Amino acid sequence: MPLYFAYGSNMDVAAMQVRCPRSRPVSRAILPRHRFIIMAEGYASVQRDGTRSVHGVLWDVALGDMRTLDTYESIGSGLYTKISQPVLRDAGASVRALVYVGRGKGGGRPLDGYMEAVIAAAKSWQLPENYMRELSALAPGMGQTTTSQGFTQPTVAPKVRPRFATPLDRR
Repeated sequence: MPLYFAYGSNMDVAAMQVRCPRSRPVSRAILPRHRFIIMAEGYASVQRDGTRSVHGVLWDVALGDMRTLDTYESIGSGLYTKISQPVLRDAGASVRALVYVGRGKGGGRPLDGYMEAVIAAAKSWQLPENYMRELSALAPGMGQTTTSQGFTQPTVAPKVRPRFATPLDRR
């Protein structure tokens, strides 16, 4: 089963159990040389930054849950791409994990309720206080319409890229 590094709303164990019921959390983890950002679409992403680190949760994702996770992360529309990066487990060992990286740049506003959900999940994992303060600085987001998950949709529709199928997508 692939390892996946969650740094946004997927740190929430209850939410992930609904999305990916056969997957399990492994430990806290750190993505070195990156920083947490909010894209124009209102969701979290990471960007390379040699002086920073992103804290999150390492998941052992069941192969049967990968398609659901890809759909949730809007891989098909091009909102996120999936890459493999080294992350540091809570015990300090380095492992490779899948990381969803957004196509957007930083400087966006979080959707209403989004950062509150991220911060609540980060607190439940007891992420470092200084990192919690960084997340809290991004919390006062504003949006327009609320989704079924309680997040607010941006008023501008995201750009859509064509989806290129792989043999696994033809099922």
